[in-house]
Amino acid sequence: MTQLHRLTPLFKRFVDNGPAGCACTVVRQGETLYEEYFGYADLDNQKAIQEDTIYRIYSMTKLVTCVAALMLYERGFYQLNDPLDEYLPEFKHLNVYHQTENGYVEVKRAAGPVLIKHLFSMSSGLSYGGKNSEIERQTETVMTKANQGKNLRELTKELAAVPLAFDPGARWRYGTSHDVLGALIEVVSGQSFGEFLKHEIFEPLEMKDTSFRLSEEKRERLCTMYHRDTQGNLTPITDMDQQFQTNYQYENGGGGLLSTLGDYTRFAQMLANGGALDGARILSPFTINLMRTNHLNSQQLTDFANGQHQGYGYGLGVRVMMDPAAGGSNSSIGEFGWAGMAGSWVLMDPKEKLSIVYMQQMLPSLEPYFHNRLRNVVYGGLERI
Repeated sequence: MTQLHRLTPLFKRFVDNGPAGCACTVVRQGETLYEEYFGYADLDNQKAIQEDTIYRIYSMTKLVTCVAALMLYERGFYQLNDPLDEYLPEFKHLNVYHQTENGYVEVKRAAGPVLIKHLFSMSSGLSYGGKNSEIERQTETVMTKANQGKNLRELTKELAAVPLAFDPGARWRYGTSHDVLGALIEVVSGQSFGEFLKHEIFEPLEMKDTSFRLSEEKRERLCTMYHRDTQGNLTPITDMDQQFQTNYQYENGGGGLLSTLGDYTRFAQMLANGGALDGARILSPFTINLMRTNHLNSQQLTDFANGQHQGYGYGLGVRVMMDPAAGGSNSSIGEFGWAGMAGSWVLMDPKEKLSIVYMQQMLPSLEPYFHNRLRNVVYGGLERI
C-alpha cells in the first residue's frame, strides 16, 4: 500500500500554475506504482500529453553521457585520473583566466592538466556560454558554431582554445565538460557518439524514441515548449529546435537528447536496479556506487550548493544526497539524479530500487519549486519493504 495518489493533486497544481502539461512515473522494484499524464502537449490544438509524447530532456542527457563513458571505463579504455590530453591532444597546453588584486584579468598557463574525472565532476574549468564574463562570451562564440555545421570533435578543439575559468580541479562550475566527455567517447570507442549510445544503451534497453535528432514521422509527437511570464501566461517557443533537425551534425552530450517518459524510465530503472534491466547489463553496481559518491571537496561543494541542492553533493555527473537534514529531504542517503533545463527531472535510489521520472517543457522551469516537492511527496507516500 502506498500514498502516491497524493501526487495527482500536486501535478494538477503544477499545471494550474506552470507548464501546459506534465507526466510522471514512479517505479519500485520493477513495479510501476504511479504513471499519469496531465494537461497538454499543445495548448492551441488541445493536444493532450500522452505516453508517446517526446520531450527535450536537455541536461538529463548528461546522465546518459556519463553512463556511456563509464561503460568504457569498465572496459579499461582509460582511468579517471588520466590526463585528458592523452586522448584529446588539444587539451595539452591550457590557459586559465586569473583576476589580479587590482581587478584586471590576465591569462596564465594552467597549473596542471584537466583529468578525465574533472570532466565528470564539472571541475575542469570549462564554462557554458553567456554574457557575464570573457570566458562565457568566447564559449558562446564557439558553441554558436554548432549551428553552422560543426561536429563534436571540431567544437571540442575550439573549446580547448578558450581559457579555463580556474585551474583544473580547483572549483566546481557547470559547463561544457560533458560535451567534451562525448568527444572522449568517440575517440576511445572508434564510433560516433550517437552510434555508441544507440548500440550500447538505447537498443539494449529498448529506448526506441531516444535520439539526438527528430525524424519526420515523429515530429507530431514533440511536446511544444512554452515560455511562462511572471503572470503565468504561456507562449510557445519556436526557435530552439535546430539541434534536433536531421541534418544537424553536433551531438551534444550535455543537453542534446530527445526522449519519452517511458524510455527514460527504463534508463532510470536500470540505474536504480544496479546497472541492469530485463537481462541487459549496462554498468556494474560497483561502478554505479562510484558514480553516486560525492567527488567534491569543501570549496567545490560551496560552489555547487544553492537553494535547490542543499544537502546534496555531486558525483560523476549526478547530484547525490549526502545530508537529508541539511536538504530538508525525506529521501535516502545516496539517492541521485539530475534535471533538464525545461523542467524534466530524474531520481534513482538503489537502496529502494526506486526511480522517479518527471517531464515538462517550460522556461523558466520553476524547478526549485517543483522538484523537491515531488521528491518529498513520493517518499512520504512509500511504505517500508
